[in-house]
Amino acid sequence: MSRHRHQPEPGDLIEIKRSGYQHWALYLGDGYVVHLTSADEGIQCLSGSSDPTLRKKAKVKKQLLKEVVGTDDWEVNNKYDHSYTPLPVEEIIKRAESYIGMEMTYRVFRKNCEHFVTMLRYGKSVSDQENIFS
Repeated sequence: MSRHRHQPEPGDLIEIKRSGYQHWALYLGDGYVVHLTSADEGIQCLSGSSDPTLRKKAKVKKQLLKEVVGTDDWEVNNKYDHSYTPLPVEEIIKRAESYIGMEMTYRVFRKNCEHFVTMLRYGKSVSDQENIFS
């Protein structure tokens, strides 16, 4: 069963702890998140075995948090709030909803799922995940 620290609020960043990597989503409210996932249903957003030089197609999806998390652990992790000011919640949600269904280019170092959700929350793409591959 998945575990988490507390109930998310709209606009919160959700860190999902997968085996060997983290997947990121943005909480919309009413149990839903928006996240960047592979356009190929069989591939997750980021994996430790991914070739960081390859470009892949990704799709922005709105799904129930419990469906995205499955049995993995997750937590609210607005870890960049100390460095960046979050946009107003209404703007975060509006921005997130405007991307639902869009296809985007995915790259481990420049355009991963964490970059996507931080762009929605702060207006700036940020990710520490690239350090995994350094």
